[in-house]
Amino acid sequence: MTEDAVAPSQPEPAERWAIGRRTGVIIGTAFALVLLSGVLTTMALAGGDPPAPIWRAGAPVTAAPSTPPSQPAVTGAESITLSATGDIVMGDAPGQLPPNNGAGFFNGVAQALAADLPMGNLEEPLTDDTGTVKCSANATNCHQFRAPPAYAAYLKSAGFKLLNLANNHAFDFGAAGHRNTQKALEQQGLAHTGDPDQITVVPVNGVRVAVLGFSSYSWSNSLLDLAKAKTVVARAAAAADVVVVQVHMGAEGSDQTHVKLGTETYLGENRGDPIRFAHAVVDAGADLVVGHGPHVMRALEFYQGRLIAYSLGNFAGGAGTLSSGGILGYGAILKVSLRRDGSWVNGTFTSTTHQGSGGLPKLDPQRRGLALVKGLCAADFPKTGARLGTAGEISPPQG
Repeated sequence: MTEDAVAPSQPEPAERWAIGRRTGVIIGTAFALVLLSGVLTTMALAGGDPPAPIWRAGAPVTAAPSTPPSQPAVTGAESITLSATGDIVMGDAPGQLPPNNGAGFFNGVAQALAADLPMGNLEEPLTDDTGTVKCSANATNCHQFRAPPAYAAYLKSAGFKLLNLANNHAFDFGAAGHRNTQKALEQQGLAHTGDPDQITVVPVNGVRVAVLGFSSYSWSNSLLDLAKAKTVVARAAAAADVVVVQVHMGAEGSDQTHVKLGTETYLGENRGDPIRFAHAVVDAGADLVVGHGPHVMRALEFYQGRLIAYSLGNFAGGAGTLSSGGILGYGAILKVSLRRDGSWVNGTFTSTTHQGSGGLPKLDPQRRGLALVKGLCAADFPKTGARLGTAGEISPPQG
């Protein structure tokens, strides 16, 4: 993170026999059967749907003891609504926590978040101190965060059902902190995604939604290895009806609103080629790409009929953990409706801000993020950029 993306008072690292439904990827029936039998762990979700299985192609994971590792029957809605946000930091324990110790943190946005599957990018561990930290005592331009594990309850009360953990702060307190985060979320019935080869499948009104998390770091699916990324997305497309890619990518800072051609770097790190990555995963079977990481809003693009949000900016910077000056304080709730085959129905873009009130997210009546992104769509993707209405309606480009 840049110094302007993080409040100055805080101390970043030196670091799917079947033809694929849209992609032309061919994978044997035997492989699909292996995949479908490979449910290695499950977790219950709030809201009455059956448990959401999580598949991993790698090391075994202990199954939840009382949850059967079975697939739900595919019946129900012909379209579903998904909502998504950008970066969420609720505070930094022990001394930099939000008012009321976080109670009611998301009250200002919970209604706008409501969807069949609300998702967010959780950019901090939920853990007690593990004794392992990212930033040394004398480190400069290094930022680490953690919130108490109990704060997972605030995510649940806000309506979130799935959190992405593929980002540069997931291991701020080491592997133990990451495991503690997963445990805290699971105890609240919240799904998570982002580990290498992890495909998290959530049943949503009878529609199977696979969500995968990518970043440039070793603890997640890699956005830098496009061949591997396309393979894991194709596996997800074989296992689900709708595929969502969450990706933490791109350079950071208030001057990084434009999507650039080619690779983006920050502090010497390769933060991926956003356009090439997003197009590649859509080609492999992704139906929606949700980007975050630059700490500022970026354009929305339609590619092959699928929406790509290159960055949803900062959603919450509790207790001043993330800078909120100017465009760094703009966020959004992206809400899209997709058919069972992943095709577009409609969408909305709701402007938010975390300026003032302890960094708690709230709706922005001035719709400043909307105005910014509308201009960025026209500037960066004049032919393929999304068209945004005055109230945030999202439409594909005409022609």
